[in-house]
Amino acid sequence: MSDEQKKIIPINYTNREFQGIRKDLLQIAERNYPDTFQDFSQASFGSIMVDNLAYVADQLSFYLDYNVNETFLDTAYQYENIIRHGRTLGFKENGRASTFGKVALYVLVPASPTGLGPDRRYIPIMKKGSTFSSDTGLNYVLTENIDFSEPKTQVIAARSNPTTGAPTFYAIKTYGNVVSGRFGSERVVVGAYERFKTITLSTSNISEIISVFDEQGNEYYEVEYLAQDLIFKEVSNSNYKNDNVPSILKPFLASRKFVVNRSRSSVTLQFGSGKSGETNVVADPAEVAMDVFGKTYVTNTTFDPSRLTKNESMGIVPSDTTLTIRYRATNPTNSNLAVGALNRVTSALMDFEDRNSLSATSASDVISSIEVSNEEPIVGDVTNPTSSEIKRRIFDTFPTQNRAVTQADYENMIYRMPSKFGSIKRCSAQRDPDSRRRNINIYVISEDNFNNLTSTNSTIKNNLKTWMNNYRMLSDTIDVLDAFIINYGIEFVVRPSIGADRFTLVDTCINILRDKYTVEKLFIGEHIDVADIYTTLSGVEGVLSVSSVKIVNKNGSNYSATQFDINENTSPDGSSIIIPKNAVAELKFPTVDIVGKIK
Repeated sequence: MSDEQKKIIPINYTNREFQGIRKDLLQIAERNYPDTFQDFSQASFGSIMVDNLAYVADQLSFYLDYNVNETFLDTAYQYENIIRHGRTLGFKENGRASTFGKVALYVLVPASPTGLGPDRRYIPIMKKGSTFSSDTGLNYVLTENIDFSEPKTQVIAARSNPTTGAPTFYAIKTYGNVVSGRFGSERVVVGAYERFKTITLSTSNISEIISVFDEQGNEYYEVEYLAQDLIFKEVSNSNYKNDNVPSILKPFLASRKFVVNRSRSSVTLQFGSGKSGETNVVADPAEVAMDVFGKTYVTNTTFDPSRLTKNESMGIVPSDTTLTIRYRATNPTNSNLAVGALNRVTSALMDFEDRNSLSATSASDVISSIEVSNEEPIVGDVTNPTSSEIKRRIFDTFPTQNRAVTQADYENMIYRMPSKFGSIKRCSAQRDPDSRRRNINIYVISEDNFNNLTSTNSTIKNNLKTWMNNYRMLSDTIDVLDAFIINYGIEFVVRPSIGADRFTLVDTCINILRDKYTVEKLFIGEHIDVADIYTTLSGVEGVLSVSSVKIVNKNGSNYSATQFDINENTSPDGSSIIIPKNAVAELKFPTVDIVGKIK
């Protein structure tokens, strides 16, 4: 074997850190250059060269690993890179988390001229957008309109005439939902036309963009992606007093639009690439479908429906104007509050049914009397999600693809409809067994002002159908139907333990069942679990055994008219009552529908 062949040694590619690379370099130098370099002590020139080469190789190895890891979602750990991977899979970051809670609202209303109750002319409506604050400077915004004249409000006499004793003012109490944060705005000067213009806001902790207007009064709408043309606009419902639905859902074709891209520290608005001046955003179908020129024959031309809305430009870009951007920014610190900490009314947006007919002084006194307090803690997760949490959300978001295919998809999309377009308490999507088409029967049920189940009105159904038409499969047809309400009662017999108070034991059992079934509303098609009632009663202190539990169908003027045979729908082992898929069981009046005895 020649000397040249002896000098050739294999390179160890597994050593990628500084010490391993340095060791390999020393071995190569000692074997290949034994007469040139012999001194490799720490102070020698050869040691410096080897260290430098090992350092460079270690750096290159690190960045090679880093780039490879950041290329794939499951191995990426840089937050911004994970967000970029998520965008390609359809994930949108929600920004800094907001805290939601419920507050009690109080107002003083003068008594009516007849002396019977408050003067209904002065009962106000507090509009959403009213703001509240705490002593520590945390801000909250009302998310819904609050009508103090609703039946569920509490009314008591607050002040009376010292001479006659007749009430002069009534205090009205109701509840509303709030979200952490405050409203703000920024004015941004936009220069010459620029394709896919981006604007980064200077304010931090922005949770949502409320509105974007230019100087000409044109509104720009937030969309999920720039190719989206159809959005849903909120139109005030003139029949709100009758059907209790504040808004009607209307589809709208948006030519001015933007998407919101978020990072941990900033919010960026990105617009499309179209120039302003196009007044007609809907093209003539003949112009986009017929592509024939200078030919004596006709071919089968592909027709792209998206060209009807001219969305090749992805929306009109603002240029040579000033944008006014309104937003809601959440609190920079922890937004959680203890009981009673939210106690200041910062801005009360009030309205009356006929304000022109009221005394300005009395109306002003009513507005200034508004008070607020949170009777329960306002808590929530206000920390930014970690990289691992963002990965999990991306993995869970991608399979849904924002469409309705399965039963779970339909029900998920129904519950996602904004509550201002109508509240759906329970829903169930079922394939119509009598239809030859892909017809989906959507059974829905709502709640009245007293939290009892009631049939969903036509306004909510129309809003729901409009909402679902944007997500359903093309071959699916949808029917929105009322679910049947089955009112039932519970009759039980228990045996007391030795030494138990027989007089209070039944009341204790009834109270426990009442609390359990008042909170836990059953779903449509969910069976009544008789065995669970046995278990609940057996766990009551003082109960030795449960002799019997009987479910009865409740009928009458105050109950649903649905007739339901309990015996025929009891499971063979008696452990449950089988409820049809188009019906929901309700314990409507727990205080009177639960009856117990001591054996």
